[in-house]
Amino acid sequence: MLDYAEPVARLIDEFKRLPGVGQKSATRLAFYVLRRPKEEVDRFVNALVDVKEGITFCSVCNNLTDKDPCLYCTDPKRDRSVICIVEEPYNLVAVEKTRSFRGLYHILHGSLSPIRGIGPDELMLPNLFTRLKPENNEGVEIREVIVATNPTTEGEATANYIARLLKPLGVRVTRIAMGMPVGSDLEYVDEVTMDKALANRHEI
Repeated sequence: MLDYAEPVARLIDEFKRLPGVGQKSATRLAFYVLRRPKEEVDRFVNALVDVKEGITFCSVCNNLTDKDPCLYCTDPKRDRSVICIVEEPYNLVAVEKTRSFRGLYHILHGSLSPIRGIGPDELMLPNLFTRLKPENNEGVEIREVIVATNPTTEGEATANYIARLLKPLGVRVTRIAMGMPVGSDLEYVDEVTMDKALANRHEI
């Protein structure tokens, strides 16, 4: 294997730490950086530093934000009686793109996965129970918690765990429907997706 100068080799190693980046991609990224003007690289470095120093968790919903509480939790136009639970901040963005949900969010930053050593204590759940009290929610009572974890084994386990915790508290807990994606062909749908589509059927 070709030996690179030590700074280049270190940069390649750092890029390899990124999810989904292997040796070849890391090498391409490193040489891309080497070819860019210093001003561009400085902007990139500053953006990385700013993210690490300027972004924190929202104390209410755990979203990534530069202001605490975040813009969703402080928006007076949002329905404070509904909370949608998602696994990651980018899942929140996916829900927002629908433009149909106007409630609040709660981000777990993960899902239950015994194989990866992620148990209930690793999820950002404790502050959810605080939010269920009207005195901590601008006097508004929570009427529904929507569990929008991913349709994976881990996501399902997480959804069931949360439902078991919330139902004794008298909170209505719902799960997002899962099944056939729009525009797909039945021929290529796996059996789990088809099973969910049949289970979540509705009258027309």
